[in-house]
Amino acid sequence: QVQLVESGGGLVQAGDSLRLSCAASGSTFSMYAMGWFRQSPGKKREFVAHITRFGNIKAYANSVRGRFTISRDNVKNTLYLQMNSLKPEDTAVYYCAARGLEVSTIPDEYDYWGQGTQVTVPS
Repeated sequence: QVQLVESGGGLVQAGDSLRLSCAASGSTFSMYAMGWFRQSPGKKREFVAHITRFGNIKAYANSVRGRFTISRDNVKNTLYLQMNSLKPEDTAVYYCAARGLEVSTIPDEYDYWGQGTQVTVPS
């Protein structure tokens, strides 16, 4: 079992950058494929990015490709999401998630979730 804690969210202006972190504990981090998801009020939780256990394969939602970068440090047991050129439509609670199998874009297929961190980009 792994525990996940996100940090790094905040209120920023359009065009700014943020880096989210997700600290993992309680289990061997490299055993898990990891994903970032986000949820806005009234909307379903949606896929943002995922990364394989050793970071060799990454994938992104079309809406963030070219602006966001997912990465991980298996020594520090931490997952990251670098977000550049932020837009108002990026406003959401961002969650990291862990999966004991390979990566997926489907939230229900992830086993463990953090509590989320709010990102707000006013229009």
